[in-house]
Amino acid sequence: MWSIPRLPVFSRDGDVVIGGVFSIHYKLNTVTNNYTTKPEPLRCAGSRLVPQLHFSRTMIFALEEINNSTELLPGIRLGYQIYDSCASVPATVDIAFQLSNGNDPVFYKDSNCSQSGVVMAVIGESGSTPSISMARILGSFQIPQVSHSASCACLSDKKQFPTFFRTIPSDQFQADALANLVKRFGWTWIGAVHSDSDYGNYGMASFLVAAQKEGICVEYRESFYRTDPLNKIQKVADVIRRSTAKVVVSFADSADMKFLLEELARDPSPPRQWIGSEGWVNHPQLMSFSFCAGAVGVTLPQFFIPGLEDFLLDLSPSEVAASSVLTEFWEDAFNCTLTKRPESDRRVCDGTEDLKTLKNSYTDISKLRMINMVYRAVYAIAHAINNAVCKVTNFTTHCDKNFRLESKLVLSQLKTVNFSHNGYPVSFDANGDPVAFYELVNWQKSESGVIEAVTVGYYDASLHEGQEFQIDRNITWVEGGTQVPVSVCTDYCPPGTHKVLQKGKPICCYDCIPCPEGEISNTTDSPDCFPCLSEFWPNAKRDACLPKPVEFLSFDEVLSIILAAFSVFGACLAIITAVIFFHNRTTPVVRANNSELSFLLLFSLTLCFLCSLTFIGAPSKWSCMLRHTAFGITFVLCISCVLGKTVVVLMAFKATLPGSNVMKWFGPPQQRMTVASLACVQVLICTVWLVLSPPFPMKNLTTYKEKIILECALGSAVGFWAVLGYIGLLAVFCFVLAVLARKLPDNFNEAKLITFSMLIFCAVWITFIPAYVSSPGKFTVAVEIFAILASSFGLILCIFAPKCFIIIFQPVKNSKKYLMNKN
Repeated sequence: MWSIPRLPVFSRDGDVVIGGVFSIHYKLNTVTNNYTTKPEPLRCAGSRLVPQLHFSRTMIFALEEINNSTELLPGIRLGYQIYDSCASVPATVDIAFQLSNGNDPVFYKDSNCSQSGVVMAVIGESGSTPSISMARILGSFQIPQVSHSASCACLSDKKQFPTFFRTIPSDQFQADALANLVKRFGWTWIGAVHSDSDYGNYGMASFLVAAQKEGICVEYRESFYRTDPLNKIQKVADVIRRSTAKVVVSFADSADMKFLLEELARDPSPPRQWIGSEGWVNHPQLMSFSFCAGAVGVTLPQFFIPGLEDFLLDLSPSEVAASSVLTEFWEDAFNCTLTKRPESDRRVCDGTEDLKTLKNSYTDISKLRMINMVYRAVYAIAHAINNAVCKVTNFTTHCDKNFRLESKLVLSQLKTVNFSHNGYPVSFDANGDPVAFYELVNWQKSESGVIEAVTVGYYDASLHEGQEFQIDRNITWVEGGTQVPVSVCTDYCPPGTHKVLQKGKPICCYDCIPCPEGEISNTTDSPDCFPCLSEFWPNAKRDACLPKPVEFLSFDEVLSIILAAFSVFGACLAIITAVIFFHNRTTPVVRANNSELSFLLLFSLTLCFLCSLTFIGAPSKWSCMLRHTAFGITFVLCISCVLGKTVVVLMAFKATLPGSNVMKWFGPPQQRMTVASLACVQVLICTVWLVLSPPFPMKNLTTYKEKIILECALGSAVGFWAVLGYIGLLAVFCFVLAVLARKLPDNFNEAKLITFSMLIFCAVWITFIPAYVSSPGKFTVAVEIFAILASSFGLILCIFAPKCFIIIFQPVKNSKKYLMNKN
């Protein structure tokens, strides 16, 4: 027993036969076999798919065009066997076996498989799922298959499908194009729906991988198929209605998409921006759904094939009667029957019917871009056969009609074809795929209110990354908008903030957190903040780094003005005191208190007051060295003078004892020598300090994060504290001596005054140390100036103010008689 061969819907003999498989009808007629009788051939049912009829007729047109050509396969006639697969995998498998074995029965008793009448190549199928089934069978027989419409990326796998080629680009390119499109318009939060078929499943899987690389998040992913129960399609529609994503990417077949859009039309969802795949976005029937206006998608480029439209419309009644498919089509188109049938209530066709007078989906081929893919597939196979059996001699092509052609030779030649026809290049890469080129179409309403697919740009996968899309026309968005709709899970994080992912949600859902102190973000949706350079600080918005303000104790500040005023006032006070003492230098008060040391003390106090001015202003190399050394030397000079006056007082009372000549060792020369020696020690300390590690100006970046403190670094801390320590040592020694001499009987005894001055001096500098260490920035300098001024004022007021008061206001006490009165 053997199966009854399935008859082609169109066929013609030839020297070389090419097979064709198209889904001319919608579905397969279901038959239950009882296994007791021979099974009947599979028969199609349902309405016709007019585009598939176009495909089969285009294949016939291309073959006749080649047969009439003198350049391609001259002398060799190409035949064809075109079958209707009924959009069914079982029927497709049956046809694939039949094409592999010819028209002879598949099995003979006690015989091997027949090899007569095997086709050299096959064009088809239209869908990816039946094409996969065909490819597995034809591949076993080394028969090349060229599909015009099967775009599943899985078919690029040459290990599984070594003989499969196609003239339509792989869905991998389409998926990349759609992901690129979504990214281009800034959509990061989308919904995804797709056909539950190889085309939809593989296409959406490729798209999701590409979208993830572009940082696009998918709120939901729903699959559906036209044969699914209504409640499942309703569920998909409800997901779209409830979603927050305003953009929906659909990788679906037009037949499946029709069912989904019909369900959405019953209860329209909030406005959604549709992004469509090539499978449905250019389908004329779907453009009747007005809520999809503004849809954007990629589709195959438009075409022009000379003579094809006339061929499709030039059908004679005799030609129609020879084909059951054309007969069915003709009778439906003109609502008549070619032969009188009692069971039909239609009129009999009178022979005046002309397709050119009709306006239907068959006669309007302007929107059917897939026809060109069939046309290219036929020519690709013809060129492969030509390369196998023909040779060019003296610019003339000669073909060997008796050459025993095998399908595997056509297969090898098909891999290398590279030609252009009607301006369209045709070639295949290592995976059997063509160069991907798509047009970008946009559903726009015309002036009459009809939705049309308008070409607004193109996508060329051969261009460099980032240049693939070229948009040269304005796009109309959902609801007729001119502004690109926004579809994000979270509003954009402005500069100055960074993204923090929300727990349990995709990466596109995040909170916008202000940058931490000292850091900025200067881009929208920044994932992280970054710190400014050490000499910069963020602005208030934390979106830019500005140079940190440089802070130092400048002369134009109120604090500096006050300190400078006190400094000048102190210097003037010392000078005035010196003038008063000089004017009254012969009086007992001045003479009794060692006038020479007093004038030297007043001079050094003047320098002390003035040296505080060196601490004000921007630090420089010389000012840093001057301020510390001048301060150290002038104060040692002051303390040395005070110490000398204290020693003189003590020795003066020692000299009053009988037989004492101690004063000869503490005369003016010895006093000057003592002061100079003590000062030289400080000069030596300062010299060593300046030579080994002098103070220098530096930018303090650690005390304050938001500003730079311009200050004098100590260089050697040992040198600084040695200077202060030496001053402190002299001050303590002077204070001890002054305390010992404070009760000596004399009206003009300076020991009491020196005691108070040293007490103030020591108190000031003892409190200075913690204040100096803890004061920040420019206030460190202010504390040092204050200590200098306070101690200087303490000396001049305690030592000289009482004497000046006597000289000016109590002259009676400024007499020798008062001086000698010791009561």
